[in-house]
Amino acid sequence: MIHQYKLNGYNIVLDTYSGSVHVVDDLAYEIIADYEKTSAEKIVTTMLDKYKDDSSISESDIRETIADIEELKNDGQLFTKDEYENLSLDLKKRKTYVKALCLNVAHTCNLSCDYCFASQGKYNGDRAIMSYEVGQKAIDYLLENSGHHRNLDIDFFGGEPLLAWKVVKQIVAYARSKEQEYKKKFRFTFTTNGMLLNDEVTEFLNQEMYNVVLSLDGRQEVHDQLRKTVNGKGSYEHIVPKFKEFVRKRGDQEYYVRGTYTRNNVDFTNDIFHIADLGFDKISMEPVICDPKEPYALTEEDLPEIYNQYEILAKEMIGRGEQGKGFTFYHYMLDLSEGPCIQKRITGCGSGTEYLAVTPWGELFPCHQFVGDEEYSMGNIWDGITKPGLQCQFKESNCYSKPECKDCWAKLYCSGGCPANALHATGSLGGTYDFSCDVFRKRVECSMMVKVDESIRAMEGQSS
Repeated sequence: MIHQYKLNGYNIVLDTYSGSVHVVDDLAYEIIADYEKTSAEKIVTTMLDKYKDDSSISESDIRETIADIEELKNDGQLFTKDEYENLSLDLKKRKTYVKALCLNVAHTCNLSCDYCFASQGKYNGDRAIMSYEVGQKAIDYLLENSGHHRNLDIDFFGGEPLLAWKVVKQIVAYARSKEQEYKKKFRFTFTTNGMLLNDEVTEFLNQEMYNVVLSLDGRQEVHDQLRKTVNGKGSYEHIVPKFKEFVRKRGDQEYYVRGTYTRNNVDFTNDIFHIADLGFDKISMEPVICDPKEPYALTEEDLPEIYNQYEILAKEMIGRGEQGKGFTFYHYMLDLSEGPCIQKRITGCGSGTEYLAVTPWGELFPCHQFVGDEEYSMGNIWDGITKPGLQCQFKESNCYSKPECKDCWAKLYCSGGCPANALHATGSLGGTYDFSCDVFRKRVECSMMVKVDESIRAMEGQSS
């Protein structure tokens, strides 16, 4: 399977199953499109007629191009066959071990964001703060069920996890105390709205957290429209100075400023550029996931402009990079030379198997987006997984288990998509959220173009 597209002056050809990306001239681009369904002689005739007024293209050029394509095919870089479908069947039978936990340490929040999937941090339930005892047992559960995994991940999440600040510090200390005994290494991630950031918090987070996610939607008028305090006031002016100081002190450690775009700001690149202009160089911006009846919900009518915005973003990133003002965009971080192993590319994030969410009461869910849906309560940290059948549903969910993914060129980049999004959009873990698929494919195209541009400029720099 191949995918061809034109963007920013490049003719790009992706070979899905080898992962090879080719940048070709117009002649090769057209021949590749016809190569598998047309004979070589017919291609020669067609191309000669098409380029009859172009003296730079001769019959020998056409035949040479066909020979080059044939060579790439023989080398396994074009028109490669799918050798992974049977592997997906084996992956369903594999024994899995838990590698990561999302600790919902605070089912409460000091903001009241209109689009919050967690219902302002309460997850459609009671407000609660995780106790140290539950946090301690969660660490024990991960250690005892991590199998061969040496590096273990803990995400501190909410609500607003800084409302559980004392517990967070206790859990980190307990986890660190167990590393040598179990020969494991913990990596912590922390997501915060920034309202309670101070010097003490900053020092601790910068010392202990592998990554910190800072929530900011962009321009003040955009951010304040939906990210408000419980008193209805915007939070932009309060958090931006705190975020700037936090990132300054963080140095070269990992962080992300993460925003959400809605129908209120389909021109979301202006929010990304605003964040970059504030001095932040690691940025993520996600489309809102919400009830389609909400006035800020994105619809298929918005897709053409969303596509346009992602192209604007890609071109601007290239331009800023040339000026020494580059920034990282999370969804354009595509490794074309190595990337994740094929098992990961088939199975995805591991929700419900290698990754679980823990509520303040110790209940286990497939991930934070399922918390509060009792149908997807999988067990607890004392008894472990009590619904193995449910866990099997997640183990079996991948890019080969969904008929809609069969002919999708991007399936080995999305692994079949987010199970939570599929459930909320279609009512089934095995469904596909078409809107999300469309957006994802566009982001892959744009990220590939950025990587192609980087590679070409690097080669030009080496030759000059």
